[in-house]
Amino acid sequence: MKRGVISMIGLSVVFMGGMSSADGGAVARIGASSEFVELSHQIEGHTTVDLLPLHRVGDVRYFSAGIGLEERAAQYPPFSLKLVFTAGGKPFLSGVSVTIQPVKGGAAVTIPQEQVEGPWLFVDLAPGVYHVTAIHRDRKQGLTGIAVEAGKQKTIHLRWSEDRGLAGVLPAE
Repeated sequence: MKRGVISMIGLSVVFMGGMSSADGGAVARIGASSEFVELSHQIEGHTTVDLLPLHRVGDVRYFSAGIGLEERAAQYPPFSLKLVFTAGGKPFLSGVSVTIQPVKGGAAVTIPQEQVEGPWLFVDLAPGVYHVTAIHRDRKQGLTGIAVEAGKQKTIHLRWSEDRGLAGVLPAE
């Protein structure tokens, strides 16, 4: 599902959920349906709400963000893990598949690349220690022993040396 944009005047936003961006900053919150993260920001004096799909695997919720200035400046719900993807000279990367495996056993969370539309991936994990594997195109990055604590957000950067999928960026062989 692609992101939808719904434009509303500020007063209707207050009645529909109490979002506020009076200070000019973008604010994100989980929508009433629990199917979207609603990102509210001001454009030319009108409040605009972007809908970011909120996905779920078992008890774990996650969403992707970070496209454009509004998304990068927004305040997001306090999900316990934030993954940031970069490659080569590009500041941000999307289309990354991710697997998160609890160290003490249990079901892995597998997130397909189609659901990572932005360079940030917010994952609402229970406290614990996890192994994270991320794949972009044919290149894998892995991190072990990522400790997630209750009430805190852990931010992890995953960097690829280059983006082998872009013409003109391919390394000489």
